[in-house]
Order: sequence, then structure tokens, then C-alpha cells
Amino acid sequence: MKGYALSANRHGKVRKQSSPSGIGNELGDCVASRKWGKMDRPFIDFALLARATTETRSFKAGETIFKAGEPGHEFFVVKSGTVAVQLRNRTLQVIGEGGIFGEMALIDSEPRSATVIAETDCVLVPVGEKQFLFMSSEAPYFALSLMRVLVQRLRAANESMPGA
Repeated sequence: MKGYALSANRHGKVRKQSSPSGIGNELGDCVASRKWGKMDRPFIDFALLARATTETRSFKAGETIFKAGEPGHEFFVVKSGTVAVQLRNRTLQVIGEGGIFGEMALIDSEPRSATVIAETDCVLVPVGEKQFLFMSSEAPYFALSLMRVLVQRLRAANESMPGA
């Protein structure tokens, strides 16, 4: 299915471009407005990505979404509810609406590094490798926003280490 995507340049000018992968106009919808020079906000509102597609997966509270060590071919946006990211029975982070998880497996092609369990009933939007690669190449702000999420998590992990 061929669609189109909208992208915005740094001056806010929006342009329409062909999207052979059928992703549609999610790129334009996901590019959040921001003031240049302000690096404290994400460029992309991941919650908008969740609203840009109809594919969802529902989990009941307590259900395992994936386990550490499993292969990963997609990441997820939390459309509703909350999930807990756990490693060795320790909760590392609770992620709510608009948050993302599972992105590391798409970036480095390694098995899942943690287990994720639905804390509440939740609805998730899967983002597969094809969509991820398209969005990363066509919307640099998407990739930068993803990097910001990773950096925030790394800083939090560093601060929680003994002696930090």
C-alpha cells in the first residue's frame, strides 16, 4: 500500500512526500513543534505515533509482554495503561501512556535485555523494523528523540549505581 508522509524542516515548512512503505502521514503527525535551541523536550511525541496506526495489542495486568533473552523485532508505544520493565525481579522503570520500550533490540539486533510486564491493563502499538528504519531515515527528529530516551535511561541507570 503506497501512502504519503508529511515532514517539517527546521523552519516549520511542511512538505508532502511519497511513502512507498505505506506508513502514511505518521511522520508529519509525529513531528512535534519545538523552538530551536531548546534541547529539553523531545522532538517527537510518541503518543502521536500510537494514534497514527490501527494495529494494537492488548495485555491484562500481570501478563508478560516479552522476556529478557527473547529475540526482538519491534518496539512498542504505550497507548494506554502502564508497563513495568524488570531485570532479575527488580523494576527498573514504569512506563505509561506515550512512552516507548523494546527499542534496544531493533537498534542492536540483540535479544531483549529486560522483561516487560503489564502493570495495568494496557494497549500497545507495535512498531516493526521496516517502519522504524523508514522513520529513522526520513525523520531525523524521530531518531534524535529515540536517542534522548536512551540517554535519559542510561543517566538514570548511572545515578542508581552504588557510589554514584
